[in-house]
Amino acid sequence: MSQFPLPVSQIAHLLGVPEDALRALMAQRDDSAGDPTLVGLTVAEAARRIGIGRTKMYEYVASGEIPSVKIGSLRRIPAEAVNEFLARRVSADDFAAAA
Repeated sequence: MSQFPLPVSQIAHLLGVPEDALRALMAQRDDSAGDPTLVGLTVAEAARRIGIGRTKMYEYVASGEIPSVKIGSLRRIPAEAVNEFLARRVSADDFAAAA
């Protein structure tokens, strides 16, 4: 099984970067930036995983595109919701590109 669950070639296409450059960046990333075992991410952690800003992530959360939960006064985003969001975006863009 691949180390990366999403199709890297499609993500590179969406980001407008060469696939080999994205793979090189992924290979050299510092895994100490986050705990991959976390199931509930802060907005900042979820934004960092996608590579967007916190403000944009809050927009996605507010619109319901990325689900989140409140735990007391804390907002948490399920880790799998980040992957599902990207997978939906890849599928939607592939469909639009084919039309």
